[in-house]
Amino acid sequence: MMGCHPTDFELHLFHEGNLYKSHHLFGAHVIKDENETYTQFCVWAPAAEKVGLAGDFNNWDGSSYPMERLNKEGVWFISLPGDLSNTLYKYDIFSSTGERLLKADPFAFYSELRPRTASIVYPLEGYKWNDQKWLKKRNRSYNDPLAIYEVHAGSWKKKEDGSFLTYRELASDLIPYVKSQGYSHIELLPLTEHPLDISWGYQTIGYFSITSRYGTPEDFMFFVDQCHQNGIGVILDWIPGHFCKDSHGLYRFDGSYAYEYSYEPDRENYEWGTANFDLGKTEVNSFLISCALFWMEKYHIDGFRVDAVANIIYWPNTANKENTFGINFLRKLNKAIADEDASVMMIAEDSTDWPKVTAPVEDGGLGFTYKWNMGWMNDMLKYMEEAPFYRSRLHNKVTFSLMYAFSEKFILPFSHDEVVHGKKSLLNKMPGEYWEKFAQLRLLLGYMYSHPGKKLTFMGTELGQFSEWKFKEQLDWNLFDYEMHEKINKFVIELNKLYKRSKPLYELDDSSDGFEWIDANNYHQSVFSFLRKGKNPEEALVIVCNFTGVSYSDYRIGVPQSGTYKEIFNSDSGDFGGSGFVNKKAIKAEPVSFHGKPDSVTMNISPFGFSILRPVRQRKGRENNEKETVRSNASGRRKGK
Repeated sequence: MMGCHPTDFELHLFHEGNLYKSHHLFGAHVIKDENETYTQFCVWAPAAEKVGLAGDFNNWDGSSYPMERLNKEGVWFISLPGDLSNTLYKYDIFSSTGERLLKADPFAFYSELRPRTASIVYPLEGYKWNDQKWLKKRNRSYNDPLAIYEVHAGSWKKKEDGSFLTYRELASDLIPYVKSQGYSHIELLPLTEHPLDISWGYQTIGYFSITSRYGTPEDFMFFVDQCHQNGIGVILDWIPGHFCKDSHGLYRFDGSYAYEYSYEPDRENYEWGTANFDLGKTEVNSFLISCALFWMEKYHIDGFRVDAVANIIYWPNTANKENTFGINFLRKLNKAIADEDASVMMIAEDSTDWPKVTAPVEDGGLGFTYKWNMGWMNDMLKYMEEAPFYRSRLHNKVTFSLMYAFSEKFILPFSHDEVVHGKKSLLNKMPGEYWEKFAQLRLLLGYMYSHPGKKLTFMGTELGQFSEWKFKEQLDWNLFDYEMHEKINKFVIELNKLYKRSKPLYELDDSSDGFEWIDANNYHQSVFSFLRKGKNPEEALVIVCNFTGVSYSDYRIGVPQSGTYKEIFNSDSGDFGGSGFVNKKAIKAEPVSFHGKPDSVTMNISPFGFSILRPVRQRKGRENNEKETVRSNASGRRKGK
């Protein structure tokens, strides 16, 4: 038989759980030697009695193309003459009990458009990338700004006939839009092949197969390439914990539970109707880690948002019982990614209080780059949904996050999960009248951007959608025709600009040195003030948030240094749809001790307002003269002059 058989060493690594490029071996590959071309297929089916290659070329009957069993662990192989690119195929598997199963290739690089289910022989070589500059400078520094725009490709925008945009059409429309909004990264809901549109990709069936809903592998390569050439990173939502149970997929792949746990309480994910990967199986480790490295290698992906980490850390269907297999897998996965390319981000969607999720593996951590701060998100939404008059009773919902904000490297998420299934859009969660909803959404986003942690918002937030996410329809683009929606979009754009150019808002996100409360105790007025600090302490920003609709004149705030302050951002600006109760003039600090600071300022506090003051830098001699004049005048006032 022709073909390049797997070596004993490769097979040993696969069964050991350490073949991290197993996609080079398994699946369908067109091999071109000097004198011949052939296509080879390789699959792991440990409990199969026999396996054949079936397709449109043999009426889906694998008996005419029997595969060779290479070892007792159940690796099967066949090589056929010629270039079989674009051929449809499946594996024709007979179990030990005589059951016949027609299965898609777990390592297929491309698949038929649903509802069809065959795998497609599809070489991925040949695309000419032009993102070398991006890859060379890419890093995952915690000291850089990170503002993520979360997107569901099927419902961001649609064609006039209601059909999906292709990957190339998304490149044409989505990339310039995201760039104009000021986001640094796009995070895409899962694009691995999946049978059901309304699962949003979370019930995966083709882990190595880009979904054919939106085009070809080359089309998606083009999309990522264009993102990189425009300075935008690409993060993929990825699901290594569980998979869908459709009959042509991984579930009972060879008649046995090859990929999933053998026992029902562990195997079944009752909440999602899926099956849980057996993360204790070494072959499953090779499969999943190879999957992540595959997307990095073939598609230049910049990071992964790892879904449902809680379902991996803890045994399914039990209360807080640690799954050592899952924990060890996550450490192994994150170490393999870091060893392959330390610039690729690994982001944990984790709702647990498991410690050291973002600590290095060698220090006993799980090794993730970031963790979603689900606690902050839940607390802030509960606080904001309360009527402003009663928010004083929930004061600690705002302050509590600072008790643990630096225990992990966090991303603050307002994701798709918070604006679907009757939960309302962010705008519509806000209580009150029309103007109050917009004012409070601006306040919430402003507070988010000034709170320690990187940022993520779901598509439509920047439009101020009243309706929650309608995943069968596109965003409400007509809202740009309405003044308040156009103005809140301007607010988001300016907020992203401010964030990127203000080092105190991101440089020390993971350090307590980057945050200091000025006043965390004003619960009767629900006004919070704090400092955000970067590496240069003289550039500290004063942040003031008023979570009620009451405005104040001459509100006193303690400040960290004397001199003059300028309001550089106010969510109540008329440009953003606010009332315009802002601080237009420079504010001079007075030598009046307040909030434990030797100096303080008085300022206007706008209703539902978010305000940032920045110290005005002055030449040394002028600064000293002005400080002496201020202190002399203050002394005169105290003497009755």
